[in-house]
Amino acid sequence: MTIRRLPETLVNRIAAGEVIERPASAVKELVENALDAGAGRIEVTIQDGGKSLIAVVDEGRGMTPDELRLAVERHATSKLPDDDLDHIRTLGFRGEALPSIGAVGRLAITSRPAAADSAWRLTVEGGAVGEPVPVAHPPGTRVELRDLFYATPARLKFLRTDRTESAQILDAVSRLAMARPDVAFSLVDGARTRLQLEAAQGDLLDARLRRLGGVMGKEFAANALAIDAEREGLRLTGYAGLPTLNRGNAQMQYLFVNNRPVKDRLLFGALRGAYADFLARDRHPLVALFLEIPPAVVDVNVHPAKAEVRFREAGMVRGLIVGALRQALAAAGHRASTTVAPPPHRPARPAPAPPRPGGGRPPGPRGGAPPPPSARPGRQRRPPCRWLLKVGRPIRAGAFPIGSSPSNPRPARPQVLRRRPRPAPFPKRMARLIPWAPPGRNCTRPTSSLKPAMGSSSSISMPPMSVWSTNA
Repeated sequence: MTIRRLPETLVNRIAAGEVIERPASAVKELVENALDAGAGRIEVTIQDGGKSLIAVVDEGRGMTPDELRLAVERHATSKLPDDDLDHIRTLGFRGEALPSIGAVGRLAITSRPAAADSAWRLTVEGGAVGEPVPVAHPPGTRVELRDLFYATPARLKFLRTDRTESAQILDAVSRLAMARPDVAFSLVDGARTRLQLEAAQGDLLDARLRRLGGVMGKEFAANALAIDAEREGLRLTGYAGLPTLNRGNAQMQYLFVNNRPVKDRLLFGALRGAYADFLARDRHPLVALFLEIPPAVVDVNVHPAKAEVRFREAGMVRGLIVGALRQALAAAGHRASTTVAPPPHRPARPAPAPPRPGGGRPPGPRGGAPPPPSARPGRQRRPPCRWLLKVGRPIRAGAFPIGSSPSNPRPARPQVLRRRPRPAPFPKRMARLIPWAPPGRNCTRPTSSLKPAMGSSSSISMPPMSVWSTNA
């Protein structure tokens, strides 16, 4: 078998397996392109969890017909003007998102620059690129992706349900929205609006808190501690929830590096270390931290989806996060959150019967008699033990298994046998029968009728102990 060069369409499909893992990955790439284009409002529309339709509309800088042709070619981008990968300041830089999306779906791009008289539309179906045609469209760009993975049916089988894919898309858009409070976001799923966030004005920290409250909930905004620390060119800002506001999972922990949402183990490990003295190991705090770091000391080109980063000084980053969080938590003192974690669900007991006007117990089914114990509200009592066999042996727990009775023949747990506690061993070399007398009095029974505990002397000393037998 000779070595040959693969066709361009097949190369794009292989690359799409790394970049486009699910509909949420395509939404993330398209929204990042809109943010890099300077959009002030981004509208995302999906159908069937993004499988049948994904549409992203922005009002940023548009593209000319020649730029449209280059945009769908592999490794064509406008985000590396100096060809320098050490100083990346944009969310996207590889130039492989649009060709990868067009290789596995039906892609249509409509764009118009602000100074142009008309818009142009370009289509890509399964890797086949068409010619730009003029259309009517306002300034900005609209990207439509239909029938995702139609060209690779095997990938379509591994997608989750529409509800799960929609939740993943909502999480991806929410993370990007938290990093840019100055941009308005909206997400429509079919006929339902899942996310509606207006652009926040004012100071950056205040705008972020309002944006975080719109995404993470008002309880987080009311119980969050402001974080603002700086060390050797690194700056950490954001908000951390009080320890009493926690969850059973880490879904409400958001970390950003230069406004890029990441899921890095180093950052999450530093977060756990900062809360180690305040929370149990199975509880997780609610935080949203933003790390600003020079692009030259961080590598964002280490993950196909750009979800992980590598730091040149990882120890310094970890120390900054742990120190800033511990200082903020210590300054909060004994402050508790106004909203705590909900208790585990327990079935509610039936409400008791209302009291009678004249007092007394409400009448039962038989002319004033109280209802039987099995019909009374509350917890059913266990039936009393019937037999005692022998000390240390199993005893019968009643005629019916624990949790059931003749009036309540519900399925019960397996038969539970209780054991009678074994009595404490009698002290060795102690008299079998020793009379007891209150302190300060002498025993009235003659000592000659007692069996001494030690030796052969007929006199017995009475130390003040509470272990004497009372059968004397």
